[in-house]
Amino acid sequence: MNDLTQLLAKNRAWAAEMTSTDPDFFQRLAHQQNPEYLWIGCSDSRVPATQLVGLLPGEMFVHRNVANVVVHTDLNCLSVLHYAVAVLRVRHIIVCGHYGCGGVQAALQNDRVGLIDNWLRHVQDVRNDHATLLAACSTTAERLRLLCALNVLDQVKHVCETTAVQDAWERGQILTVHGLIYDIADGLLSDLGMSISNTPSLHEQYFQALARLGK
Repeated sequence: MNDLTQLLAKNRAWAAEMTSTDPDFFQRLAHQQNPEYLWIGCSDSRVPATQLVGLLPGEMFVHRNVANVVVHTDLNCLSVLHYAVAVLRVRHIIVCGHYGCGGVQAALQNDRVGLIDNWLRHVQDVRNDHATLLAACSTTAERLRLLCALNVLDQVKHVCETTAVQDAWERGQILTVHGLIYDIADGLLSDLGMSISNTPSLHEQYFQALARLGK
């Protein structure tokens, strides 16, 4: 038996349901995508980007990797960013982390997993940069929760520093970069208080958001 039989059956049921609700849905979708949002999130299967914000296919452009990291040498992520900003003209970029992230936990505890250890060095850099804040936590669970949030703030900063975003702001394009975090325990998103719409506000908002996390 084909191991994908169940998935294929669910796909057909989903497509039929969408068509019954909106007969022209797929015809419109086939002609173009016009999302307002780019979502940069974690690959964790428990964090379904469009589903948790109630959006339909075509309404959100998505890039996901382990621990929602934005690295200036990652051509995959940079290509997604450039296409979303310069071609699709999204108005919002959302960096979304989640509490209990396994990648962040491995970086926090110096766990050795394999090839991914090299990728998680970027999260360890975040850990090291904020060692004082993390040391003030009384438990490992608190440190993990805080590092998940700190990682989002740093990745928002990295997004704002990319040439794709800098060039967009220089040409007057309306574009805001946000930091959100998702709690798998209750299904709710929280705003980390960092929404950047221009270069001058970046560092002030970054340090204000850090101060709020440190309270």
